[in-house]
Amino acid sequence: MARASARHILVSTEAECQALKDQIAGGADFAALAKEHSQCPSGQQGGELGSFGPGQMVKAFDTVVFSAPIKEVQGPVKTDFGFHLLEVTSRED
Repeated sequence: MARASARHILVSTEAECQALKDQIAGGADFAALAKEHSQCPSGQQGGELGSFGPGQMVKAFDTVVFSAPIKEVQGPVKTDFGFHLLEVTSRED
């Protein structure tokens, strides 16, 4: 059974999400930005979501987490919760 670990930052607008992605690309720390900006309680842990299997997260999340390259920030990804930046930190297929 596939498993992945990921972290994310959840914000309300696509523009804010893209601005944070640009900051990360420029060298900003993902975890620090998650603590400062994420609207998800996981932000206080640097956006860490822990380990999970397929189907445990919303579809858009699953699609990215189980296909994207590891350690590469993805997004903005839109869900009913808002806009996410996602980073797969590990995956076992």
